[in-house]
Amino acid sequence: MNVLFIEPPKDPWFLMGEYKPPPLGILELAAYIEAKNENIHIKVLDCQAEKVGWKELEKHIESFQPDIVVPSSLATCNAYLVLRTVETAKKISPDIITVVGGQHFTATAHETLKSYPEIDFIIRGEGEETLNQLIQSIEKNMPISKVRGLSFKHNGKIIHNPPRPLIQNLDELPFPGYHFVADHMKKYHFKMMAGNAGYALIEASRGCDHQCTFCSQWKHWRGWRTKSPQRIADEIEYLYNEYGSTFLWFTDDNLGSGDRIERLCDELIKRDLDDLKWFVQARSDDIIKNRHILPKMRKAGNYWIMAGLERHDDPTLKGFNKNIRSSDAKVSMDLLKENDIFAQATFIIGERRDSHESIEKLREFANMVDPDLAIFMVLTPFPGTKLYDTAKANGWIEDTNWANYDMIHAVMPTENLSREEVQEELYECYRSFYGNVKRRLKGLFSLNTLKGRVYRYMAGRGLLQALGDLF
Repeated sequence: MNVLFIEPPKDPWFLMGEYKPPPLGILELAAYIEAKNENIHIKVLDCQAEKVGWKELEKHIESFQPDIVVPSSLATCNAYLVLRTVETAKKISPDIITVVGGQHFTATAHETLKSYPEIDFIIRGEGEETLNQLIQSIEKNMPISKVRGLSFKHNGKIIHNPPRPLIQNLDELPFPGYHFVADHMKKYHFKMMAGNAGYALIEASRGCDHQCTFCSQWKHWRGWRTKSPQRIADEIEYLYNEYGSTFLWFTDDNLGSGDRIERLCDELIKRDLDDLKWFVQARSDDIIKNRHILPKMRKAGNYWIMAGLERHDDPTLKGFNKNIRSSDAKVSMDLLKENDIFAQATFIIGERRDSHESIEKLREFANMVDPDLAIFMVLTPFPGTKLYDTAKANGWIEDTNWANYDMIHAVMPTENLSREEVQEELYECYRSFYGNVKRRLKGLFSLNTLKGRVYRYMAGRGLLQALGDLF
């Protein structure tokens, strides 16, 4: 049996600059299927690394002659690319079995199967064991009804099998199948953050131990499960030695805090991996609570932290169920800077009660907090979130084009602003922050190596001007 995993053709978000990440999700799935089966021929086609467009994709599918096609799907805004991929496969041969998964399709399984006959199966939730059982059931002609975590159509009726229990020990999972893309490992990079350094992704946990209303991570993964510091360090060391990956992006929405992160740093320092650098996301309260660990994190290679500060007002933070205080924002950013760690922050506009005045206060707050890099986003009701359920029930959603669910396009108005006004406020946020000439100059000539690199890169590509003039 031939199984083809596909990272579809797509364009990166312009703010990321020249950016080409490895397709972690399908590499994890491919490695698991390989470990559990002897007679499965697996191929991972990364259309980004191989510069494969849609026409060329048809030729690749024809050449490999897959029995099963599994496209990657990480973001709602890429849902149509997944659908185009399965349509392409079915165009080549209606007998190809198409399987999709991920957070978007888990949350929209029923409506997706109802609207898109090109999709044969949807894996809900965690993918490894469900995909493996599905493949084995197809190969051995066993009943699909026994595969937990699976949704599909049968005789015109949509069937949702019972949910699958979670994998309890994530340490038992094999390393992602980077050997499937070994020829492309030198192509993976993040120019703005790390130049030409070898770039890879690390999954240290699944889910989150917090329950923000606009996030689906904690619902999709049904809580928070972690890999051990030893297991994480083993994978990092493998990537470092085998592929020369010296810049790593932790995919976790919240890496966690306290003893676990400190033990990971101890493991990395002990292994003496020269020039290793890594990026994580962390909460402002965790940064403050664990300020004593920051020097060790920097020594272990952590040189970039992004914190979701989100808002200037505690009532809105409470409504988001963030469980942080706005007063922590400035303190956390200053602590990172004091430890020579690049401080990035995200801010959200478009909350239901937002007005021109409240967003102006948010802009003032962002300028006061003064992170090294600020990302402003529009509150977006992603399927699978509490926000989506509330917005849908109240009829707030005006734009149902999934391609616009990218946190740049406003898909909902507020009580005081139209979608168009929210959109213009987003542009004004970027103009306010990056239109500041003093901030640009400080960035360009910063003593922090990374900050200087980022601002020079952005200036060289015209991103600073684009952000200042947005759009």
